[in-house]
Amino acid sequence: MKKQIHLALDLSWTNVETQWRLPGSWVDMHHPNIGMFEEVARVAERGGMDMIFFGDSSGIPNTWKDSIEDAVSYGVAWPRFEMSPWITAMSRVTSHLGFGLTYASTFMHPFYTARLLNSLDHITNGRIAFNVITSQRRADFANFGYDELVDHNERYERLEEFIDVCKRLWDSVAPDAFIWDRKTGMIADPTKVKAINHDGKFFKVKGPLSVVPSPQVHPVILQAGGSPRGTRAAAHVADHVFGLTKSLPLMAKQRSDLDEALVAEGRDPEKVGIMWSSRAIVAETDAEAQALRESMIADVPLEAVGAWLSHNTGYNMDLLPPRFSLKELQERITAANASPVGFVHLLAKQHGETAEITREEFFAHGLRASTGYNITFAGTAAKLADQMEEMHEATGSRGGFMLSVSQAAQRAVILNIVDQLVPELKRRGRYRTSYEGKNLRENLLAQ
Repeated sequence: MKKQIHLALDLSWTNVETQWRLPGSWVDMHHPNIGMFEEVARVAERGGMDMIFFGDSSGIPNTWKDSIEDAVSYGVAWPRFEMSPWITAMSRVTSHLGFGLTYASTFMHPFYTARLLNSLDHITNGRIAFNVITSQRRADFANFGYDELVDHNERYERLEEFIDVCKRLWDSVAPDAFIWDRKTGMIADPTKVKAINHDGKFFKVKGPLSVVPSPQVHPVILQAGGSPRGTRAAAHVADHVFGLTKSLPLMAKQRSDLDEALVAEGRDPEKVGIMWSSRAIVAETDAEAQALRESMIADVPLEAVGAWLSHNTGYNMDLLPPRFSLKELQERITAANASPVGFVHLLAKQHGETAEITREEFFAHGLRASTGYNITFAGTAAKLADQMEEMHEATGSRGGFMLSVSQAAQRAVILNIVDQLVPELKRRGRYRTSYEGKNLRENLLAQ
């Protein structure tokens, strides 16, 4: 029996893209429009998708030229909303679809976060995933009172303790604690409600959590760590991992590294999937799909690309000289405590760590990364299904794809995924015919 490919829609970013300018996008609606989000949720559930995912960054990008001007002008990673209220609305028009919500453990407190996610899991009847991040974006840090990025490894130490505390809080009230005995007036058994008395390096939390245990008890934990330290953190905390689509050998290496880290944690690698971040443009012909893919990089100004790259690497790319080595740039990014495995790292893997590159060449590569062009499958449903099956097999057949779609993208992009790609995957025995689990966790584990 073939193992299933799981699909989710990633509505995280406006990115740097042009699709919102094309006819049929949601921009003809007032933005934000709750009807848009409800429509996407209905379509995603009709397509049997596991979840809609919302990544987050809380600051308007300001690393490029030390200014927000270009990011504001061209919609780079903004506008962004606190998505929990929107998820509540989307959950009311669906029954099975899950929802992934992102918070940074660097800035949040575990007690507040655990309580909030418990409430959302109740509202959605067990359909919440928590994507826990550390953040490497300077604008985010500035909004929470930091002058510089916190040490990279220390951010992951805090993340691990953060999730450990959350899990203990979710377990601090036993699932059968509540009695609701009308005769005696007894609400809950006090022997089943316990303080956690946590006193760690980053947090001091007495507990217990003042809630009724939610349907999943623990929401599904997602984590995107790809560096060696991030991989160890993901193995410690994550139910599923969010990975960046890249060359097959690098994807297979990430899967192998994660499996090794999971075994070291005493966990079963077969139960932890990777959802690969990708984009999909499905059309009746390859030519039509490729034309839509090319439109993604049409007329995107260099300033928008620079704002995106700088925001997501933590380094002001406006400072780049006419010619430089990728190794030197990567060393500067790492020294600034930003992500060591982002765009520049992948570019160095592709061209060689000691390779030199011109500023113009660098931004040409950056255009394709910032728009999502590099990770876009484009073609007929059969062609895309072939590519997905190949990647799925090469990376252990555990997980699937997180298909990135701008919140302002064309309706046709999503509809074609649901109406053309999904039926093709079903025909091949690679996709669910119905939701079998009673909550998101069970649906994600389905094989």
